[in-house]
Amino acid sequence: MNVLIDIGHPAHVHFFRHPITRLRERGHQVAITSRDKECVIDLLDSLGLDHRVLSRQRHGILGLGVELIQREAALYWLSRGFKPDVMAEIGGIFVAHVGRLLSVPALAFYDTENATLQNALTYPFASAVVVPRCYSGPLPPRRHIRYAGYHELSYLHPDYFCADQERALGAGLAPEGDTFLLRIVSWRANHDIGEKGWTPELLVALINRLAPLGKVILSAEHATDPRFAPYLYQGPAADLHHLLAFCRLYVGESATIASEAAVLGVPAIYAASTGRGYTNEQEARYGLVKNVRELSLAAIGPAIDVFLAKPPAHWQEARAALLGDTLDVAAFVTDCIERFPAPLREYQSGLRS
Repeated sequence: MNVLIDIGHPAHVHFFRHPITRLRERGHQVAITSRDKECVIDLLDSLGLDHRVLSRQRHGILGLGVELIQREAALYWLSRGFKPDVMAEIGGIFVAHVGRLLSVPALAFYDTENATLQNALTYPFASAVVVPRCYSGPLPPRRHIRYAGYHELSYLHPDYFCADQERALGAGLAPEGDTFLLRIVSWRANHDIGEKGWTPELLVALINRLAPLGKVILSAEHATDPRFAPYLYQGPAADLHHLLAFCRLYVGESATIASEAAVLGVPAIYAASTGRGYTNEQEARYGLVKNVRELSLAAIGPAIDVFLAKPPAHWQEARAALLGDTLDVAAFVTDCIERFPAPLREYQSGLRS
């Protein structure tokens, strides 16, 4: 079977890396197409995953529209030659359109409800939309599958990931005492149009709040004020998860990293004006995340105090509860791709949950 996997974001590399390995081990041919965005290319290369770069990230509605056309044209002609039996992507906009044109099944794995424009352009064309059970947005009634888990469990499940303290130290972990990870994003994704994030003043306030308690590391999608240069993450992109696993606390405007922290047993504060179904569930079910909608130290500070008052053992117990309540997402993704459309029929008939 020929499988095409389209990669558009660093998190997508991690999500698909183990399903790609599983599919190849089972004798399937897997073609990977990529997007030049942040560290996507470096991650794929570091993992030894051959790929074809189809486009470079553009910004703004006009830029994203131009990239959509260019990327879909490139994907169409590549697919004509590769002749995939099934295509898959997180978000799914490119494979959904090209798959419909070529009559190839296209699977859209997604978890972001507020990407309303992208979802409106994708869901009507996708063969199936595959979402976590906590997804709260609209879905095509007879073309979706829900599962117990989160995207981040496709690569941070203990069957696939074991945190390495030496790699964490090399990535900046404090040899003694606590380390805190902060994260700011560029707000240039399609689901970020019209939104804005932390002010520099809030970032300064958070650094000043945490620095007396331990080492502060800042992960940033974009160039920052020179004042923040001493805190910037300097380690390899592939080692960020090893660092995160040993942190005392994560505070950031990235929902993905908040979820990564949660599945690693690290308490996380997701401070952004828009929410996610998965971080809401991780707060309600396991207490591993605090969702803060008011972007101020007055709102975030009390959550920091509550989380730091609990011992590390508390978070490992919460993580154990999360892992006991969810499935092996990499195996699930592999099954969806390999046996499609059977998984969709099984879910819609109530034979699968």
